[in-house]
Amino acid sequence: MNDIEGLSFEEAMRKLESVVRDLESGNVELEKSIALYEEGARLKAHCERKLKEAEEKVAKITLGPDGAPTGTAPAEGL
Repeated sequence: MNDIEGLSFEEAMRKLESVVRDLESGNVELEKSIALYEEGARLKAHCERKLKEAEEKVAKITLGPDGAPTGTAPAEGL
């Protein structure tokens, strides 16, 4: 499902939580369970990609001699 790629992290998490609830309910037919599991796997991977992108964008604020913010620098360790 390519429509997953257009989802924000929060939207994907809500959909993933819904998939998990449906699967945990035990009231889903086998074929639908398989489809839900596959969708859940795609949603999980999408969320992981979004988190990785966010980690890469994290920046620390650099301060000048007077203590005022002067800009940002890449976060260390990435």
